[in-house]
Amino acid sequence: MSEFDLDLRTVEEHIDDELEIEGSIVLGVLDGTTPAEEWFEAVSKGNVLILNVEGDVNDLASGFARDVKEAGGSLVHFRGFLLVTPPGVDVNTDRL
Repeated sequence: MSEFDLDLRTVEEHIDDELEIEGSIVLGVLDGTTPAEEWFEAVSKGNVLILNVEGDVNDLASGFARDVKEAGGSLVHFRGFLLVTPPGVDVNTDRL
């Protein structure tokens, strides 16, 4: 069996650096009462939005959807909810 040098402290330090996540998961209602700029700003700060859609999702999200996509984020409509993620946070829909 060969010997090798494994410095677990260094590995842990790098893992902690890589896993620093900004933002939160924000629950809300997409019903037209919250300005589109407010939703876009929340996503721009690294937050993931889970919005209960009350109405036509296309109309209600039209004020921020394009900006989110152009910034590298994503939007997924699933079972009455709109999931909006910032760049670097993907929604895996493979099991749907």
